[in-house]
Amino acid sequence: MLKKIAPDKWKHFYVGILMGAILQAFAMFLLRPHLQLATALTFIAVAGISYGFELFSLVTGHGHYDVKDAIASVVGGVVGMAISYFILLLY
Repeated sequence: MLKKIAPDKWKHFYVGILMGAILQAFAMFLLRPHLQLATALTFIAVAGISYGFELFSLVTGHGHYDVKDAIASVVGGVVGMAISYFILLLY
């Protein structure tokens, strides 16, 4: 089943992991006593950036607009958020 996923979706997934991890770490640093708020704001940012990039591609004609790319980025972002969340909670 994973072999059926297009290579460009994997690229968006991996970029999403990095984006989610960095944004989650930054939000947790800024909002240390409010981890749930940091996580919620990070998810909103990941979703907004992912879909915003696709809208930018649609409006400007640079790149290819595909909602599935945004979904792949958001899924990767959630994975990155979880990784960052658990690593930072350990320390």
